[in-house]
Amino acid sequence: MTTSDPSPTKPSPGDDGTGELPALPRRKVFEPQSSTLSGPFWEATRERQLVLPWCTGCERAVWFPREVCPNCRGTSFDWRPASGAGEVHAVSVHHQPGLGRDPADGPYAVALVQLPEGVRMMSNIVGCALEDITVGMPVRVTWMPLSDGRHLPQFEPEPAV
Repeated sequence: MTTSDPSPTKPSPGDDGTGELPALPRRKVFEPQSSTLSGPFWEATRERQLVLPWCTGCERAVWFPREVCPNCRGTSFDWRPASGAGEVHAVSVHHQPGLGRDPADGPYAVALVQLPEGVRMMSNIVGCALEDITVGMPVRVTWMPLSDGRHLPQFEPEPAV
């Protein structure tokens, strides 16, 4: 099992005029394996780009990567950029450490995030107090570096305009 180290890291640039958000602590997590199906997704994360597989038969995004479209049973997919925006559809705060997590990191939020592309992605919500996370909260993707140059997509609250 490979896990990332707990050294500090910076999330994606913010909209506060400086181009950077304050450094957040980097939590130890289980690093997902890449596969033939998920390879394009993980390669795009090296550039901090969120991409989704789109079925060329029905022109719908699907998540998670798979061989057969759940909508039309098509078998041809293109990888296309996603907006990185989303909305919390469901959230659970976990008080016991998950696989590869350091118990010292404390509780963390796991959420199902509805993307405007029409799919839901399970991820962590970071960058805010756990009690502030609510269903319907607008979020945007942020990235946690992994040990091999890939990045793990997570979500943070969308800044108020």
